[in-house]
Amino acid sequence: MSTLLHAGRGRGSWTTVLTMQSPQKSISRGVAFVERFRGARSLSSSAVKPSNLPLAGVKVLEVGQVIAGPFCGQLLGHYGAEVIKVEPPGVGDPLRVWRELDEDGVSPWWRSIARNKKSVTIDMRKEEGRSLVKKLAVNSDVIIENFKPGTLERWKLGPADLHPLNPSLIFTRVSGYGQTGPWSSRPGYASVCEAESGFRYVNGTPDAETGALVGAPIRPNLSLGDSVAGLHAAFGTVLALLSRKAQEAQGRPGGQTVDVSIFESMVNLMEGIIPEYDRKNKIRGPSGSSVTGIVPTNAYPCKPSPEAPTTPSYIVIGANSDSIYNRLMTAIGRPDLVGANYAQNHHRVERQAEIEDAISAWTRTHTAAAVEEIMRDVSVPAGRVLNVKDIVESPHTQARGLVEDVWVPKKDSAAGGWNVKMSRAVPFLEGCDTQTRWAGPELGEHNREVLIGELGLAEEEFVRLQQEGVIGE
Repeated sequence: MSTLLHAGRGRGSWTTVLTMQSPQKSISRGVAFVERFRGARSLSSSAVKPSNLPLAGVKVLEVGQVIAGPFCGQLLGHYGAEVIKVEPPGVGDPLRVWRELDEDGVSPWWRSIARNKKSVTIDMRKEEGRSLVKKLAVNSDVIIENFKPGTLERWKLGPADLHPLNPSLIFTRVSGYGQTGPWSSRPGYASVCEAESGFRYVNGTPDAETGALVGAPIRPNLSLGDSVAGLHAAFGTVLALLSRKAQEAQGRPGGQTVDVSIFESMVNLMEGIIPEYDRKNKIRGPSGSSVTGIVPTNAYPCKPSPEAPTTPSYIVIGANSDSIYNRLMTAIGRPDLVGANYAQNHHRVERQAEIEDAISAWTRTHTAAAVEEIMRDVSVPAGRVLNVKDIVESPHTQARGLVEDVWVPKKDSAAGGWNVKMSRAVPFLEGCDTQTRWAGPELGEHNREVLIGELGLAEEEFVRLQQEGVIGE
């Protein structure tokens, strides 16, 4: 397992080296890895230094807010990067108070997306605040930002301002539409970018005759575009770190800009819609609960369970391959729908209504649990539509260690704090402990550690900046 580390950190002197773990050690760690930490209380001290993670030694400065940029920072932090998050004094990242709030008035979501990060409060609207951010950037490997394009340039914190001071800096920029182009100056929110990427057009109810979208598109109850952009940003950042190593090995500066847009990240998920349009003039529309051109795969109505007799119940069955389709038809007692006329997917597409009606007629006579069991017995992929309670309580989730309890320390709490359940970082890397090291921190919790301990501010300077509102309490 390769681990990115840094030696010789300093202005203009950034050397990336690789260390290798022995295969035997990686394997032995991987075997015990899930069991060792399942159910354990996560450590809450930022002094914990991950040494066996691939991004250990990489220093990230996060100046973004809400979801897209911070999700990128969360992913990098999971895999070992030291992430210093800059927040405005007094209020912090808006996501601290989004959606459900815990007993301390802070969102549990914040505890998740800001985990493994150090919170520093700096007012970037003030000249001295921007000077502090510049100094932090000079001592970083990566800076993540998701401001409207041009904002950091106006503050003299853009690539042209920082790269002369730190030629190895990776500048990861997340915006609605990218740093260039006629739409670049627009404010970009995930909901709007999802619409403009074509994603919303293929989600909803199709017109029975034209296949076009009828009525309002259906939105998943998530800020999907932000998370997808954050994932692209994390991927791009790691690619840039690898590129930097190659550049510096040849004696060239390794810094570069990673330009990520929500719009383009969503277009990147849209499968074959562009080549289909180009070659066949086909505009793919919505398909309800199925997917265009693949039969059978759908959500099928089931008999309500005895525990909830008035609640509609569905199961998703995916019998996309030819052999799986044959097993499905045999299991539901419809061997008449097997043969030359149904042999391959394009044959089944022509007979979609007939096939879907036959499956639905059968599932309506069984509960979802019964359908799932029958499908499992004949190796046909099927699953009930689960909610978050089902996922947390799932034996598979628990066996994989996918949900972990992360401790939130609170001195004024009778128990000294509480646990918050969070999804664990994936993918699992053999030999690497991706357990959350601490929950999303209190506002400004690491001001002294970072600004005095790492940046080297004198105590009297630190106090003066606090009194003048440049940094928070």
